[in-house]
Amino acid sequence: MQKLGDFKLPHFFNYPPYFTLQPVKDTREKQIQLWKELVLDFCRAQNIFIIELENDFPLFPNPVIERSLSHEAREVFLSSLVSEGRAEWMDKGHRKCLILWHRIQDWADSIFGFGILFTASPKPG
Repeated sequence: MQKLGDFKLPHFFNYPPYFTLQPVKDTREKQIQLWKELVLDFCRAQNIFIIELENDFPLFPNPVIERSLSHEAREVFLSSLVSEGRAEWMDKGHRKCLILWHRIQDWADSIFGFGILFTASPKPG
C-alpha cells in the first residue's frame, strides 16, 4: 500500500481514472465521495486546515501513476465538502478552502450539550 509520509493512501489512489472527473453520474458520485473522505482523513491526520487550489497539495498529484487532479476536479471535490458543511471557501474566487474536520453545527451541538451537562451537574458543597 502506498503511503504519503505516515498516512496510508487508499487503493483507489493508484487507479488512474480517479484522477479524472468521471462522466457517468453514478461513477462520479462515488468518485466524489471517495475523494471527500480522503481529503478529510488526510487533513485530520496531518493537522491541515487550509487547502489552496493554486498551490501543491500532497493528495492532488500521484507521481507513481503520473496523474494529477485538474483544477476543475479539485474545485468539484472541495465544493462538495462545502455543500455538506465540511469546508468553507475563504475567498470569492474559490482558491482557498478551510477544511472543517467537524461541521460547525456539530461543534455547536457539542458545546451546547457540554453547557447543559455542566449546568445540570450538582454543585459541590
